Amino acid sequence: MHGHMELVVWQKAMDLVMAIYKVTRAFPKEELYGLTSQIRRAAVSVPSNIAEGHALKQTQAYMRHLAIASGSLAELQTQLDIASRLGYLTPEATKVLGQADEVGRMLAGLRRSLKA
Repeated sequence: MHGHMELVVWQKAMDLVMAIYKVTRAFPKEELYGLTSQIRRAAVSVPSNIAEGHALKQTQAYMRHLAIASGSLAELQTQLDIASRLGYLTPEATKVLGQADEVGRMLAGLRRSLKA
């Protein structure tokens, strides 16, 4: 492994993507092009922006991409809340909410360390 793949936050974000794909498989078929698609895109955006920002090798650009990743994560958390309110998340599937929170804390910590 090298570069962004060594970042624990990227690894956790990738784990979150895998969990999101698994959870959304159980969503109603009529949501395939709606909520399911939006949730998956938001989830994929998080590690993608971490990787892209890291690859640019410029602190300001990295910070901008981490901010985008944080925004995508907030979008994902909102969409998961909607899915939960609609009854699409099983009690077992709600653990993705905890994974998302963990990634959020890690992103915030990385952003703080880059500002310092």
